[in-house]
Amino acid sequence: MKNLTSFISGLIFALGLGLSGMMNPQKVRGFLDIAGTWDPALMFVMAGAIAVYAIAFRLVTKRSKPMCEATFSLPTKKELEPKLLIGSALFGIGWGIAGMCPGPAIANLATGLPVAFVFVAVMIMSIFVVKFLEQKK
Repeated sequence: MKNLTSFISGLIFALGLGLSGMMNPQKVRGFLDIAGTWDPALMFVMAGAIAVYAIAFRLVTKRSKPMCEATFSLPTKKELEPKLLIGSALFGIGWGIAGMCPGPAIANLATGLPVAFVFVAVMIMSIFVVKFLEQKK
């Protein structure tokens, strides 16, 4: 049940990305280009996603437990750490350069877009590099 739920959630997410045009790196770059030909479409997609999430989060966390797990796994840390700030900055820089982030990149693998394959390969390598560096501490 857990794998099926994850698959269906991912499929709905990918369909939403495709229908909204957010799998198109040019559309994302158009949103980030505030000094040029700014495209506000991503702002509306984000606002819609935040609204749905805010309502769903309130409803789901009122339950005694999640559907596919024994307990909720929610963040407990409240303070900002340098690792979070650096990771956020790298995410934003990569998003601006490539015009995509992990979700759209993985969804774009189905389209055969070459930049998606490069992005996902670099993303996977980065995950292993970070794990290696964290083990060295």
